Order: sequence, then structure tokens, then C-alpha cells
Amino acid sequence: MRRILGPAEFAAAFHVSRETLARLATYEGLLRQWQSAVNLVAASTLDAIWHRHFADSAQLLALAPGARAWVDLGSGAGFPGLVIALLLAGDPSPERPGPQAKLPRMTLIESNARKCAFLREVVRATRIARSLSVDILSTRIETATTQVSLQAPDVVSARAVAPLDKLFALAAPLFASSTVGLFLKGRDAVAELQTAEKLWNFQAELVPSRTERDARIVVVRMLERKNEGMTS
Repeated sequence: MRRILGPAEFAAAFHVSRETLARLATYEGLLRQWQSAVNLVAASTLDAIWHRHFADSAQLLALAPGARAWVDLGSGAGFPGLVIALLLAGDPSPERPGPQAKLPRMTLIESNARKCAFLREVVRATRIARSLSVDILSTRIETATTQVSLQAPDVVSARAVAPLDKLFALAAPLFASSTVGLFLKGRDAVAELQTAEKLWNFQAELVPSRTERDARIVVVRMLERKNEGMTS
């Protein structure tokens, strides 16, 4: 993928509507506005928001094109979950059966209350709640009450939350047989998978990132702990 410098390059890469681009531009503006008060992203990435954050997140959608229910772990400033929500809101599935159909659902889990406030402001400003359901949970992922309150989603996603063996422990309670994990990882993805294999059974595929040469997307299915008595 060529470097995504702004809305035009993003539209060419992901074929999104002008409305979606406008919402992403609103998101960018709010991120820059809030960054001085809340450390949302690394300062060194502020001039590469469209590539490093928006495009990096958006590439996950093509790996689960029919997914209607997502849970995003450790959402932070909204990557990848809130970007996916914006794409789902702006480009509804043509297979959607009618006005009584359930809206797509995105659940963002983030323990930092100020980051949750930022996420809620982006949702409010972009008005995406008209097109999909967005739940923002200010809680820790590993909290039992959080885990039991969530129905098994189609997709569990995460970026920069924890090494895979730890991340699997957080994600596993949300997995059903049909759930797919989409985890954005760097050059250590293979080593992390090898470590995770000591504790977990799973099927995994490594997909090259479209935005960073050495990065990988770890696509995980059929996740379960090898021994219920073991801890991660």
C-alpha cells in the first residue's frame, strides 16, 4: 500500500464514501484537540494519523467482511475498533435484510476513563450511533462481570494490548466456535505465537500488514486453553 497521507489516499485504498471520510476527518480533528490533555497516541505518530492509525485499523475489515458484532479490547484512542465502527456505519452491508434487521454492534473496552470520554465524544460528533450500536465500557477486560455481560461476538480485535499469550487469556472468554480474533502485531508475531502455543490450542494465520512492512495481522480461530488448571 502506498502511504496514506490523507482522505484522498484513504478513499482510494479502502473505497469508502465521502460521508465516511468526513467522519474520519472529524475524528482526526478531535484526536489532535484532545491529545494535549490526554495522551491518546504517541506524539511521533500525529503527522501520520491517516496511515499509522486509520489505515492500519481499517485493513481488518476485509478479513471479516460479514461480521456484524465486534468487541475491541483495550481500545485506547479507538484503534482499531472505532475506525471499524466508522466504516461499518458509513458502508452498511448490501446483504442487510431490511429495516427490522439488527444494527451492526461495536463494543469498545477501555479501562482509562479519560480515553473513554474521548471515544464517546467521537461517537457523538460523528453521529454514527444512527447507523450502528456502539457500546463503550470503561472497565478492565479481565473483569468477570465484563466478560459474562458480553455475548460471543463475530470478531474480537486488539492492537498493542499485550503479548499473544496474555491477550489470548483476555480474549478467550469471549470466543465461540465461530469467533475470529484479529490482532495487529509487529515483527515478533511468530515468536509470540510460539510462546502462546505452550498454553493455548488455536488455529492461526499470519497476514502481512498493508501499512507496515514487518507487521502482521494474527487471525485466530478455535481458541481454547490447553489445561483449565493452568494460568497465563
